[in-house]
Amino acid sequence: MFKLDLSHFKIGKIKLEKNSILVIIAVAAIIITAGLMFADKNSISLAFLKGGMSPQKIAESSIEYINTTILSGGTTASLVSVSEESGVVKMRANIGGTEYDLYATKDGKFLFPEAINMAPKEADNSSNTEAIKKTCESLEKSENPELQAFVVSQCPYGLQMQRVLAKVIEGIPSLASNIKVRYMGTVSNGTLSSMHGEEEAQENMRQICIREEQASKYWKYVSCYMQAGKTDNCLASTGVDTAKLNACVADSGRGLAYAKTDADLTTQYSIKGSPTLIVDGAEVSEFDFGGRTAESVKSIICCSMTDQPQSCSAELDTSSAASSFSTSYTSSSGSNASANCQ
Repeated sequence: MFKLDLSHFKIGKIKLEKNSILVIIAVAAIIITAGLMFADKNSISLAFLKGGMSPQKIAESSIEYINTTILSGGTTASLVSVSEESGVVKMRANIGGTEYDLYATKDGKFLFPEAINMAPKEADNSSNTEAIKKTCESLEKSENPELQAFVVSQCPYGLQMQRVLAKVIEGIPSLASNIKVRYMGTVSNGTLSSMHGEEEAQENMRQICIREEQASKYWKYVSCYMQAGKTDNCLASTGVDTAKLNACVADSGRGLAYAKTDADLTTQYSIKGSPTLIVDGAEVSEFDFGGRTAESVKSIICCSMTDQPQSCSAELDTSSAASSFSTSYTSSSGSNASANCQ
């Protein structure tokens, strides 16, 4: 039986207004009861959308419609990701701190919050999981592979992955050129948003600007920040040029443009969780190589090389890195479970 958990639609002490909740319930009821959506001109038609728009534009306009027409009381929706699926535009939206899948027709006329998969279930052939795991031999090879790690700056497991990457670079400095940290988020109406709110979005932007314009300070700053999240102390102690940083953050042609590149790649690769690793365009799980350890991530990079340098023979730390903020590389929070932030 369909059940809508209204507790999701609140943030702090601010709840959606009664009329907003009734709109959501009504739309969901139409879908569950009828199975198919037929709507006339008095339904939730997104009249401002035009045919031929890109999935990204349809998704952005849908979020704008939700924010201006449905939500109120301080609660807002932001776009996390967008894709095309079975003839509709599928988007992942963050509403009041909780993520939902929403759908829109490709002509941009109708927005609906649920879809029922009527396709027969495929046979489960996942019992032999070893057969689908990537190995050193099965990874695609290139002369200079790039590992992109998609994270958000305040996700415990994103911090865990950044801690691992910093350890890899500490052990084999030459691999720094093969590593790029990307930040999940959405750029809409000149604003960057992130899954854990405004504070995280601002920190994402700082780290993006340092990465792009003060690259020599990036890992020093991140290694400091991951200890306790003390932004100002870390900016000072690592020698970041704060005037240049603030100018980057304030200039939409710099900071926001860099952030949009990351956001577009997040959409391109259908990234859902922090952290996610992409090597030369293909997703790779660190757990196929031993977990969130310096040795396993080093192995992913080195195994993707056509010719491995001698430095790849060095064995790095095989212990699982601490998650969340931590002053040490490992701790009781350094679980090797495949958790992430979504």
